[in-house]
Amino acid sequence: MINETMKELGNKRSVIRDIFEFGNIRRAQIGAENVFDFSLGNPNVPAPADVNNAIRKLLDTQSDSYLHGYTSAQGDANTRAAVAADLNARFGTSFRKENLYMTCGAAASLKIVLTALYTPGDEVIAITPFFPEYQVFVETTGARLVKVSSDPATFQIDFDALEAALSPATKSVIVNSPNNPSGVVYTRETVEKLAAVLKAHEEKTGHPVYLIADEPYRELVYDGIEVPYLPNFYQDTIVCYSYSKSLSLPGERIGYILVPDCIADSADIYAAVCGAGRALGYVCAPSLMQHVIETCTGQVSDLAVYKENRDLIYNGLTELGFTCIHPDGAFYLFMKSPVEDAGEFCEKAKEFDLLLVPADSFGTPGFVRISYCVSTDMIRRSMPALEKLAACYF
Repeated sequence: MINETMKELGNKRSVIRDIFEFGNIRRAQIGAENVFDFSLGNPNVPAPADVNNAIRKLLDTQSDSYLHGYTSAQGDANTRAAVAADLNARFGTSFRKENLYMTCGAAASLKIVLTALYTPGDEVIAITPFFPEYQVFVETTGARLVKVSSDPATFQIDFDALEAALSPATKSVIVNSPNNPSGVVYTRETVEKLAAVLKAHEEKTGHPVYLIADEPYRELVYDGIEVPYLPNFYQDTIVCYSYSKSLSLPGERIGYILVPDCIADSADIYAAVCGAGRALGYVCAPSLMQHVIETCTGQVSDLAVYKENRDLIYNGLTELGFTCIHPDGAFYLFMKSPVEDAGEFCEKAKEFDLLLVPADSFGTPGFVRISYCVSTDMIRRSMPALEKLAACYF
């Protein structure tokens, strides 16, 4: 006998991966230069020079046991202290290394936190659109994911919908800002209202409602847009972070969980995080990358290419007649499908070798995600194909 749920997950690839694999077939058939692949959120901007320099220095100066041996289960003490110091310098906080648990990226962070907190019967709210794996992470704990739609005009939180969804069983709300897939950044006004709504619900129910901040895109913002730091607005905030996007290191799988002292039952929550990490086998994040982060935390890859790409694709699509949400962060553009069925539209786009992702699995039918962390040249070369696609509808 096997776990049928796990078998089903293994046999069913995400729609993003399916589109990417279709692209591999087309690249082999017609040449990579003729395929316009906007499917994956895979950073194309190089890591900061200090990252590679740190790796070289570590290899030249440190022993193999230091670089490749086990750290403490929750992560190297010096690395955690460096991350805490960086956060404190940037956000005026007073975190300690004891508030941090190093992980293999934001996905591992989320899965650990959800496993630590929830049991069958609990409810976890996610604001649409959201990363599709939230559903997997939540439901495999036995909890129930409750989807709350955002404002369709702005993709800020729809507070009427949120308040209607809150119940005595609500134990947490997951938010992702800057957002994958919309590129929207929650405003200070939105964050302040969210904090007030959750605080009122805590007082009403008599138990904590944890705000889980999924923050792999925190530093990827443009035009001076503010990204409010959620722990400074709502006491019961747990942060799940990854360096995959800020440092262009998606393949290295390094991130952290932040459990501030001020949250309800902080010591117990941190212990449960350590226990969940143990139960899931998510202990001792990659040692070499922890040591790299120790010296590079707080740095950001060059965002100029992403901004140029954003402006090219946004301006190009809107001029062709498509309706797009203006992205202030991340490296995704959210476009309204010109037909009700976004999947049908994306199949039509394939006729022009344009690989776009329907947003149904993100909880927002009728929209399409376009990942612009690609070469600027590819975006320019894709414009004639996009023009042909637009001509099919406008």
